[in-house]
Formats: sequence, structure tokens, C-alpha cells
Amino acid sequence: MSKVHPQEDIVLSSSLSSTFSSSKREIFTIWMKSLVMQGNGCTVYDSNGQVVYRIDNYDNKNCNEVHLMDLKGKVLFTILRKKLRLFGRWEGYKSGNSSKGNKPWFQVKKNLNMEVDVTVKESDETGANSYRMERLKGSSSKLACKIMDVQTGRAIAELKQKQSSGGVLLGDDVMGLVVEPNIDHSFIMGLIVVHGLISHKM
Repeated sequence: MSKVHPQEDIVLSSSLSSTFSSSKREIFTIWMKSLVMQGNGCTVYDSNGQVVYRIDNYDNKNCNEVHLMDLKGKVLFTILRKKLRLFGRWEGYKSGNSSKGNKPWFQVKKNLNMEVDVTVKESDETGANSYRMERLKGSSSKLACKIMDVQTGRAIAELKQKQSSGGVLLGDDVMGLVVEPNIDHSFIMGLIVVHGLISHKM
């Protein structure tokens, strides 16, 4: 895949941080293709064109258990779908620690307005933070969305169809992801994976 650079947006801020974050805005390219031939999933490149995250569901699409991995196959998150009567719920477990009795690090569910609510429990000391995924208005892509910090009302990440350096839109399976400073990239990717599952794109 050729290396392209998306246009940048206005810099915002948030307090969420981890070893997967940086002090500057980061730009990623998400190609909605698995590294495994004829497999389902996605591949995530950093701004230098290096693979940093991947999802490989092999021959299963819209499955109930998905693993977010780094390039070497180390599991960073296991995402499970819990079937409920109305909209369902997705739970993200750090480092694939989804065995019985362990609590999820984040939970995702649809609300009555068909928006997506996210609850993150960072630790017993800090309690839970709330985020919301909203579709980007005016975008023809089902995957285009922004992730909002409910408390501050600010966007911490935005996903939209990627443009070439000349401003030409690439295919609808190539997305540009902008993550604001001091935000956990793996957490954002976990939410993007859930969004892809909800949209039946992964």
C-alpha cells in the first residue's frame, strides 16, 4: 500500500494517557483489509508507513470475539460482544485478559438515539470516564466518526475517509485516523474496532 499523508485538523486536548500515547497529535491510516490473504479485519499504519496494529478475523466476519494485536501478534485488547435484547454491548479487556471473573477495561453500547456510549474504567482510584462515538455529519462513509470526551465536550479522535496529498479521496476502505495528544492510541483503536463491528465493516 502506498504511503499517503492525510490533512491535519484543529488540535484539541484530553487527559487520557498511557504508554501508547504521545505528546503530539498522531495520524494513522486504517486499511480495512487483513494481513491474512482473504481474511477479514484491518491493518493500521503510522505516519511513517509502518504497521502498528492489526485485526485478523480470518474467515469470520462480524464475530463475537476480536483481538486487537500489534505487528508481532501480541494481543493488546480482546473485544467481546454481549448479546442483549435491543442493541447489544461490547466489552474490551486489556492484554486479552477476558477470562471469567475479570472486569472489562471499557464497555460500549448504543443508546436510544443510536449514538454509541463508551464507559472506561481506568483504575479503582480514578473511577470511570465517559466518551461518545458520533457519526461525522456530511460524510458518505459509514465508518466516519469522531470520539468525544463527554465531560469536556471535546473530540479526542476523528476517523474519516483518507485523502491523498493532492486532496483526492481514496477508496472507502482506506480511512485516516487523527488522535489528539496524550490519548491512548490502543484505546482509540479498540473503539474503532467496535465501531467497525457495529457498522458490519469488520
